[in-house]
Amino acid sequence: MRRRYGGMRNGTWTWRRTRQLTRVMNAYEGKNVVITGGSSGLGLAAAELLVDRGARVLITGRDEEKLESARRRLGERATAVRSDSASMADIEELARLVRAEFDAVDAVFVNAGVTAFAPFESTPEAQYDELFAVNTKGPYFTVQKLAPLLREGAGVVLTTSVANRKGLDMISVYAATKAALRSMTRSLARELLPRRVRVNAVSPGPIDTGILGATLPPDAADRMKTEMEAQNPMQRFGEPAEVAAAVAYLAFEATFTTGAEIPVDGGAAQL
Repeated sequence: MRRRYGGMRNGTWTWRRTRQLTRVMNAYEGKNVVITGGSSGLGLAAAELLVDRGARVLITGRDEEKLESARRRLGERATAVRSDSASMADIEELARLVRAEFDAVDAVFVNAGVTAFAPFESTPEAQYDELFAVNTKGPYFTVQKLAPLLREGAGVVLTTSVANRKGLDMISVYAATKAALRSMTRSLARELLPRRVRVNAVSPGPIDTGILGATLPPDAADRMKTEMEAQNPMQRFGEPAEVAAAVAYLAFEATFTTGAEIPVDGGAAQL
């Protein structure tokens, strides 16, 4: 007697499973995606997922060395462009380069952003201006300049933050920039409806991207990470790949969703 699995012969199950895996691997074959802030962290994780599933990806960043490392890691389906989200000249040049590379775009992940920690009483004006320039002005005009290149049915995904819902110490300006992005998600979703372009946001909570270590002294970074893990309902940091999965869903699968924000935060904004 031949063994059966789930009501099917082994050979039939293997064939169907192989077909399912092939469909997943090729899910985004022929799709063109732009990811700002794609040389590290959440942007790079999203780029890896999309490239692994067949998409062509153009990533941006400000650090040439990180960009080149990311491009090598992603392989032949990736293009890396140095671009500063705070510079209008760079954003306009990015649109020109995207048109030359892709002609048309199926998804944009507007992820470039910066974080800074400071008490409200001593936040300097320069820090305030930089955060709003990179985190809010940059995404707004990036979508504006790339919108003419978006195909009907394309998806735009903005990166907000659990900080736009929570009152947290030391990041009042950062939180305000992300709250502005949440509002922008709704406004742009409404304005791009005639083009049948969807605009949504992914809202990460504490994600293990290494950003704490890059912006705080080691002792302070370790202390803050321990506190954030203890305060999170799921008692841990999330992984970049968990955010990347939500980005891919919003960009391609969520075909009846626009103006929404999906939290990927371990329940921090809900519980």
